[in-house]
Amino acid sequence: MKDIIIVGGGIVGLATALKIKQKNSKLSVLLLEKEEKLAQHQTGNNSGVIHSGVYYKPGSLKAKNCIDGYNQLLKFCDEEGVPYELCGKVIVATDKSELPTLSMIEERGNQNGLSGLLRLTKEEVKEREPYVNGIAGIYVPQTGIIDYTAVSLKYAEKFQELGGEIILSQKVTDIQEKGGVTTVITNNNSYETKLVVNCAGLYSDKIAKLTTEKLDLKIIPFRGEYFMIKPEKQYLIKNLVYPVPDPNFPFLGVHFTRMINGGIEAGPNAVLAFKREGYRKSLFNLVELGESLAWPGFQKVAAKYWKTGFGEMYRSFSKSAFTTALQKLLPDITESDLTPGGAGVRAQACDRNGGLIDDFLILEESNAVNVCNAPSPAATSSLSIGDHVSDLALKRF
Repeated sequence: MKDIIIVGGGIVGLATALKIKQKNSKLSVLLLEKEEKLAQHQTGNNSGVIHSGVYYKPGSLKAKNCIDGYNQLLKFCDEEGVPYELCGKVIVATDKSELPTLSMIEERGNQNGLSGLLRLTKEEVKEREPYVNGIAGIYVPQTGIIDYTAVSLKYAEKFQELGGEIILSQKVTDIQEKGGVTTVITNNNSYETKLVVNCAGLYSDKIAKLTTEKLDLKIIPFRGEYFMIKPEKQYLIKNLVYPVPDPNFPFLGVHFTRMINGGIEAGPNAVLAFKREGYRKSLFNLVELGESLAWPGFQKVAAKYWKTGFGEMYRSFSKSAFTTALQKLLPDITESDLTPGGAGVRAQACDRNGGLIDDFLILEESNAVNVCNAPSPAATSSLSIGDHVSDLALKRF
């Protein structure tokens, strides 16, 4: 019997596993991952940005974990030789109506302890990003780029060096508790444990449901699609350029990201995926789509944001509409400059009342700790979230 079983081999599951073994090497810890490789879903399909914590409400879990996680991540990468680059980013206002939100972001950044934030005039935006259209901006020096799959594999390596165990191709189908012993049943085997830690990302609500009756949220999958800028047009963007986000919507808007392994990505949009792991438009799961559409909270979100959602869906199917959205920031970009890139799916928890849960959400049961909402900046924050979740787990022993 294992002391702790972690479900999910993405960056949060691996960071949690590593932290548990670092804090208590005597405990036997097993991580189960349903795929043949680690970090195959949200971790391996994101844009590889090291987030600074500039956006998040001071005092929120996102703000605290992002700043702490950021510092831990850089220290870990320095010690373990994982490459990254702190290139900074510019958040750009293209319209006067965005200036109050831009000021709010600057104020939040200062409250969250970010030093060196610079408010930019139109001319200063042009100095940093000559082809970008903006009337004002903020330069955030802390933002960087990294390969989160490489980070995850390094977490896994360190975890195993400390005696942790990872078993791949183990899709959890049931969790049963009897007499203080919890049995985790997979498609291939069953494992006994004292405690389950659920870091199952896009399926975190399904796994949580196996340990509790009273889960009142659902994971709604949103696909973010990217285009790559053709090599001959990559001079248009120097580093990272973001719009001022819509404060009502938990997504950052289409932006430009220079990648650590080369190339520049444009996107993502945010459309309802017709399958939890629906990385392409053609991927469809009737049961999973039906669950999303039938969830009262999603119906309320759809009613409230139908205009935004329709625009996102239209851009998903129309390259010219996607290009038009990008031209707001970068007028010189044309449709022919873009080639299809990858896509990620974000696990967005939605409560019954139509709230898209914006903060990290971790729920405890007698035999489980469920990480039910860990959207961006969870990768940046992974070691800090791992600290928090490992503390919740270790107080049981």
